[in-house]
Amino acid sequence: MKIFVTNTFLRAAKKLHRNQVTKLEEAIQKIKTNPDIGEAKIGDLAGIKVYKFHMLHQLILLAYLYNEKRNEITLVSFGSHVNFYKNLKKQPIN
Repeated sequence: MKIFVTNTFLRAAKKLHRNQVTKLEEAIQKIKTNPDIGEAKIGDLAGIKVYKFHMLHQLILLAYLYNEKRNEITLVSFGSHVNFYKNLKKQPIN
């Protein structure tokens, strides 16, 4: 399975501390083993799935796209719930 990463995801990941990166990698591994683990979104965000996990006692949302035909996952963005969906709608997604 191939995993692609958007620039938005990379910029946010660079700001994390080492222990936060470990939690993020665990979440990505769970998505990789079971791509349907995330909640599918509807409406403006149709096609995007969001996986929720805890990082340092805070709920974090990780948005990704899963292309079943190509067996690819594109990590779109992650962050806390505050303005997450609003910012996700503004982001160009290919």
